[in-house]
Amino acid sequence: MIDIQIVRDNPDLVAEKAAQKGYEINVGHLLKIDTERKKLIAQIETLRAERNEYAASLKAGKPSVEQLERGKAIKHDLSELEARLDPLEHEYLTLLKAVPNMPLDSVPIGKTEADNQVIKTVGEKPDFDFSPKNHAEIALAKGWLDKERAAKIAGARFVYTKGDLVRLEFALWQYGMAVLGDENVLQQIISENNLQVSSKPFIPVIPPAVAKKEVFEATGRLNREEQTYKFEDEDLWMNASAEHTIAPMYMNEIVDEKELPIRYVGYTTAFRKEAGTYGKDTEGIFRLHQFNKLEMESFVPPESSFNEHLFMIAIQEYLMQQLRLPYHVLEKCTADIGRPNAKGVDIEVWLPSQNAYRETHTADLITDYQARAMKTRLRRGTGEVELLHTNDATVFSQRPLIAIIENYQTPEGDVMIPEVLKPFMGGKEKI
Repeated sequence: MIDIQIVRDNPDLVAEKAAQKGYEINVGHLLKIDTERKKLIAQIETLRAERNEYAASLKAGKPSVEQLERGKAIKHDLSELEARLDPLEHEYLTLLKAVPNMPLDSVPIGKTEADNQVIKTVGEKPDFDFSPKNHAEIALAKGWLDKERAAKIAGARFVYTKGDLVRLEFALWQYGMAVLGDENVLQQIISENNLQVSSKPFIPVIPPAVAKKEVFEATGRLNREEQTYKFEDEDLWMNASAEHTIAPMYMNEIVDEKELPIRYVGYTTAFRKEAGTYGKDTEGIFRLHQFNKLEMESFVPPESSFNEHLFMIAIQEYLMQQLRLPYHVLEKCTADIGRPNAKGVDIEVWLPSQNAYRETHTADLITDYQARAMKTRLRRGTGEVELLHTNDATVFSQRPLIAIIENYQTPEGDVMIPEVLKPFMGGKEKI
């Protein structure tokens, strides 16, 4: 949730920045409701103070008839004003939560993801002396995927993953957690990228796969139409990524500054409707309703959040480089970074079957947008309390598996194992 003072001080800029993200907001109406709300709150506070004075005067002796009448009037007026404030407060919060986070000035302005900017390309694309297959062809031939039986059980875009593909996926999770839990490796990444951040490791966590509506709304992640599933007859929504339930861990809490940064690497199965997705993206395991993810989430002081964002991107690049997968890095434009983001970066891997780079990683700089609604704060050493900042980023989803299958395939239809994953695959050379 954005700071209302920013809206009050910069109404035109807020509307302009929201439009750059593709959101139409009525700033004038929000400010009108805000003014009415502030006026009512002032009146209520005045009456409450008078009520307290009245209560104190009663201790001095038996109240007069006039005092009793005034006491009744205060109670009546206060009740009336509070009843008027409740719906106004609800409308105010609804309107304020609809205002997206302000994108940083460095974020490219764009209308669609086509306006994202490639800022770096790394690695050599494989040069096959045979016609490469796509990951679905290879996986089906190996018996690693069974969509027909999954459709019988759960419907379209679910899958049974089997055999060596399961082992490869678990190797990916183990490798990711090994890197993020190794302070020496993290310090190496920090040094190589000239970053000014702590080398404190990430703590593994398996978060809940569901959250209440108010929690999703506080994090700015509830997307009813396009991705989020809801439990029938319950106030529970299924997460669409692990950070959706890691970010609110410290909701309504004050964290001591000396505990920061707090970093988690969280694993969960995620669920998305993926409405409107058709064609090649639905083949194999590229875009499923159910998939697994390993995510980074961090809680940091405001002055550290931008460097933390860069650190997460550096970790993502390190992982891709160690897997020897060709990729490029995208600076996402205003229309593609999402409502809670101040900045966003994607990494896309080269897929030979599509002759294109496709997304595997996202890194989100959220600033204080989530923390304000979640009431997640930090206490400085001076005793001062303020909002902290949050960051999240992908470690691995199942998409790097696609890239490994396609970029490491052999003419015989086997898949070579990346060197860094071999220790987690019992030393196997190929599958």
